[in-house]
Amino acid sequence: MIIDAHVHLYPPEVARDPAGWARAAGESHWATLCTRTRRDGRAVQTFPSVEELLRDMDAAGVARAVLLGWYWEKAATCAGQNRFYAECVRAHPDRLSAFATVHPAGGLDATMAEIRRAHAEGLVGLGELSPHSQSHAIDDPVFSAVLALAGELRMPVNLHVTDPASRPYPGRVETPLADFTRLARTWPRTTFVLAHWGGLLPLVDAGARELDNVFYDTAASPLLYDAGVWARFLDAVPRERVLFGSDFPLTLYPRLDAQPNMARFVAEAQGAKPGDAVMGENVRRVLRL
Repeated sequence: MIIDAHVHLYPPEVARDPAGWARAAGESHWATLCTRTRRDGRAVQTFPSVEELLRDMDAAGVARAVLLGWYWEKAATCAGQNRFYAECVRAHPDRLSAFATVHPAGGLDATMAEIRRAHAEGLVGLGELSPHSQSHAIDDPVFSAVLALAGELRMPVNLHVTDPASRPYPGRVETPLADFTRLARTWPRTTFVLAHWGGLLPLVDAGARELDNVFYDTAASPLLYDAGVWARFLDAVPRERVLFGSDFPLTLYPRLDAQPNMARFVAEAQGAKPGDAVMGENVRRVLRL
């Protein structure tokens, strides 16, 4: 069973007019990242419906997808995303799981209540979060309470990571790698999933390999690294700590495809022979599916 552990999906009102919605909602960073175009004028991503996502999953042989939220700038946007994801999971419990998203600016009581509500509605984790993009410190008291509650509820936390050596792009935010090892050590009962191969954290800091509460997903890999990253990473990190994730609906192969192509990325992953653990078993274990 192949499980894609890193997929984004947006409510219909966002998909209809992404840039207009972002202006009205005050989500300027998301607009910079998600509505931009490449030099040839093509969009970096599409805004598919739930039904279109399921069709792409079928074409790629993906049995289940984990819907991740976004590191929104507004707490109200987070809550809206969470309600949409709860609807998606209720409609397709056999195909979709989902994470909730929050912003500490919502305040302690409201943020804790939002997490508990999302958990009661069947959402199974938190993320994709990014303290650096959401403009709060990693030791923000509300964020600390979020991580503590995530550990209590056994909700893994997916965090966006930018490789410090990666090339510039619109909306790029620095995420110092040391911050992630600090978080993992501070909150040992909380499970962390570091997106985008964790910015190659365990390849540059051998000590990070000892953190047994840290996992890594492969989201957006073809846009960030050559296909050899699979061998380099899996030679250094136990396969039990790596989760296959695509970052759908990003167009991962812009020179080959005009639209997202989940099947092409599945083929790249399988060509690296990562094993069933990476392609699905690990995320099933982490999320207790």
